[in-house]
Amino acid sequence: MIETLLSFIFATSVLAISPGPDNIFVLTQSIVNGKKYGLAAVYGLISGCIIHTTLLAFGISAIIKQSENLYFMIKLFGAVYLLFLAFKVFKADAKISFSDENVVKKSTSQLYKQGFIMNVLNPKVTIFFLAFFPGFLFSDSLSTILQFYVLGFFFMLVSLIIFSIIAILAGKISEKIKENRNIGIYLKWAQIIIFIAIAGYILKP
Repeated sequence: MIETLLSFIFATSVLAISPGPDNIFVLTQSIVNGKKYGLAAVYGLISGCIIHTTLLAFGISAIIKQSENLYFMIKLFGAVYLLFLAFKVFKADAKISFSDENVVKKSTSQLYKQGFIMNVLNPKVTIFFLAFFPGFLFSDSLSTILQFYVLGFFFMLVSLIIFSIIAILAGKISEKIKENRNIGIYLKWAQIIIFIAIAGYILKP
């Protein structure tokens, strides 16, 4: 149980650190408007995860109760999707690029709403949760709904901590990225390795 949760937390940490639209959005808002605004965007993004966790918990839990074969198909889909993501990262440019130009000034409440809507309406987040979470169910005795909420809690907590650090240290982080061009390469390969490792973990007996 503990080993599974620690593996989940580690994988979540690497994925949260790796450059993506969410943390780049937080970074640019913090650089242009200040850390308070970056944190507002973070809170919005993390709040959206509650919706995805709830949909996953009740939807997949019902499927698991119906058929083990269907559950295996979901895990197989998850593994294939994660390998697809690894391939996409491999083919992508390792350069981390973010632009702080033309960033519209918004209030903290507007940024919270934008972050929330960005997350909730992004179908890629739904698919990622579906691919990522089922392989980390950690107990035969606890209900699957409760387990999905526990995983969702840890996913949100880890992402909140890392995204908040990005918001608070945005200036220093952007300087380091500009100074060290190899950061993008390191994070790119860390992402690839994690995606492949999770895919293998999901399919293990």
